[in-house]
Amino acid sequence: MKLLFICSRNRLRSPTAEAVFSVLDGFEALSAGTSSDADNPISSDLIAWADMIFVMETIHHQKLNRRFSSMLKQKRVVVLGIPDHYDYMDAELVRVLKSKVFRYIDPEQ
Repeated sequence: MKLLFICSRNRLRSPTAEAVFSVLDGFEALSAGTSSDADNPISSDLIAWADMIFVMETIHHQKLNRRFSSMLKQKRVVVLGIPDHYDYMDAELVRVLKSKVFRYIDPEQ
């Protein structure tokens, strides 16, 4: 399953999620940002690639809808509700990500 994680600038939250979930068997993970200055800006290619899309905050979902609404009709988009209060690979961020994402995927599949 291909998982796409999205935050604003693709520097802290979504790259952490990519690192955490890309090591799971049966899963591929990538990350992107909604801002024009993101390290890896969101693109239609990334949306098309993903089986499931996780956004950190509601604002990211809104921005995706504005830019890619027709592509998102066939995608599952989950708002995780994780604020921008963490550093890259922060232990608490990793814990929160696992807690929230494992509600939607089965790492034992």
